[in-house]
Amino acid sequence: MNLTLKIWRQAGPKATGEMVTYPVSGISEDMSFLEMLDVLNEQLNARGEEPIAFDSDCREGICGMCGLMISGKAHGPEVTTTCQLHMRSFSDGDEITIEPWRADAFPVIKDLVVDRSSFDRIIQAGGFISANTGSAPEAHSVPVPKPKADRSFMAAACIGCGACVAACPNASGMLFLGAKITHLGELPQGQPERDARVVNMLTQHDDEGFGGCTNIGECSSACPKEIPLDVINQLNKDLRHALAHGE
Repeated sequence: MNLTLKIWRQAGPKATGEMVTYPVSGISEDMSFLEMLDVLNEQLNARGEEPIAFDSDCREGICGMCGLMISGKAHGPEVTTTCQLHMRSFSDGDEITIEPWRADAFPVIKDLVVDRSSFDRIIQAGGFISANTGSAPEAHSVPVPKPKADRSFMAAACIGCGACVAACPNASGMLFLGAKITHLGELPQGQPERDARVVNMLTQHDDEGFGGCTNIGECSSACPKEIPLDVINQLNKDLRHALAHGE
């Protein structure tokens, strides 16, 4: 396939950015989107031009590093991560716009790379349990009802890619936050710090500059792991409980 790419170029965090147009040729429909960008960078290197900076790591849809806005959609036209998006989703001659996540809490570092350490600081504020576990406990020593275990596993599927923030008109991180709250809140091990956890993580979320949730639902639609909106409901329930008990 032959494609026309309009890509955001920005030399650094304080530099002025702009959209730059690149033609790219010889693209197989079996390539992933990131492999297509690799081909473009090889062509740029061959011409002595600066390659495009973009994030990637596992390229298996696990780590969440590879988020891009592709023609106005977080991760592109399919419900998957950018690395698992394949070029068969596009047609020969297409014009594709590629931008970084747009949110005050995700400042651009260079080109398509953004700083998502705000998510890390939210986790540091409360996304953990501090119970001393010692060696691995016997599997059945702490019974967990299957519905709660299933719900915890569902929420734990969140990979922290930031697509929810990028898709939200308010740049809210509530789906990410709700997933982390639900993941630990459904388990017995997460109960001792449940109230403090939600208050501390929500406070950090707001301090980082994320917007508020207005229940538009774009976050869940864009989530490559299909985290449902009801984790935000769980977050609100836990917050009400915490405030009622003096947190």
